[in-house]
Amino acid sequence: MTDSTNELGQPVGNSVTGWQGAAVPPRSPMLGRFCRIEVLDPKSHIDDLYDAFALDNAGALWTYMAVGPFESKSHFRAWLETECTADDPLFHTIIDLSTDKAVGLAAYMRIKPGVGVIEIGNITYSPSLQRTTLATEAMFLFLERAFDELGYRRYEWKCDSLNAPSCMAAHRLGFSYDGKFEQAIVYKGRNRDTAWYSILDRDWPRLKRAYARWLDKKNFDEQGVQKQKLHYLIAMER
Repeated sequence: MTDSTNELGQPVGNSVTGWQGAAVPPRSPMLGRFCRIEVLDPKSHIDDLYDAFALDNAGALWTYMAVGPFESKSHFRAWLETECTADDPLFHTIIDLSTDKAVGLAAYMRIKPGVGVIEIGNITYSPSLQRTTLATEAMFLFLERAFDELGYRRYEWKCDSLNAPSCMAAHRLGFSYDGKFEQAIVYKGRNRDTAWYSILDRDWPRLKRAYARWLDKKNFDEQGVQKQKLHYLIAMER
């Protein structure tokens, strides 16, 4: 019997030698050069988050989210307290170290340590966080914890297939497109076809090198403008 054929001559998946499972995400913070990521605490983070999200006057942040926009801070608080304090999804707050203010949310979710699969979702970046070095570093820190610290084999990203910014972000960050699940869910009274993306543990070492090169101080000029784009550095690592 080989790794791809059993004793009956049937094709089977390759052996995963020594697999012991992954670890459950801890509630300890993650620290980068630009941001600190903490498990969400509604009491201490609500004011910063509400003010940061309020910069989106049109409510575009919430178009492809299952919730929002919120009518008031009390409605926002109710959502944080009732839906965002579980172990799965495990919501985190992204804090800008330059201001010590919370500027965004993201959550580990559909956490399956036994098979080594975890998803990053509920990514909600305020206008002040979008398209910043801090935003990319935050995603790097989530990835680094999932693969290097916790031992996951598959890291997923899912979004409405019509959410072009989210799809573009997944590609830029090095995710592979797995396909589209049509009529996956109904939310806000409308259909959602879900686009699936993933990063596998075998791809993480080269992606990590690309992230490290992109985040390096030498990759930015005196005005903080990148010299080489992340997707270019990722391509160079193939």
